[in-house]
Amino acid sequence: MTFAKAQVKRLIKKSGGKRVSKDAVNTLSQLMEDKALEVTAKALKFAKYAKRRTLKASDFEMTQL
Repeated sequence: MTFAKAQVKRLIKKSGGKRVSKDAVNTLSQLMEDKALEVTAKALKFAKYAKRRTLKASDFEMTQL
């Protein structure tokens, strides 16, 4: 899974980056993917604890506590 490079570049620019290298976009994209997998794994634990197979928004919200 990868994030669209144009969207990642827009995120960097929205945060104040004026010029963005391809390496920066690729690195942030990989970091975002790693973080998404980490958060999803935690959310799955909450769903499993609640004896559900369906992930809900609340499962993801619980990962932020």
